[in-house]
Amino acid sequence: MAIHLSAIKRARQNEKRRLRNLHIRTTMKSSVKKVRAAIEKKDVEGAQKALSKTIPLIQKSRSKGVFHKNTTARKISRLTREVNALTVVSK
Repeated sequence: MAIHLSAIKRARQNEKRRLRNLHIRTTMKSSVKKVRAAIEKKDVEGAQKALSKTIPLIQKSRSKGVFHKNTTARKISRLTREVNALTVVSK
């Protein structure tokens, strides 16, 4: 356990950030699962709606520093590609 006041404060800050990051990460993962579930059901409209709600969450996780910039870009790109492929197949 921390002894110095600065170390105690740092431990408090780290715990707050850990909990914030956990919340952001789980929210984003749940949203991605909804998109993937819609893709599995071949629900084009549902997948597009879920994707439009998911992209801002992924971008927010980047701005909060939870994920690296390239990680978020990769996730957005892959999800968009999957939804677009579903749209092409359904036409």
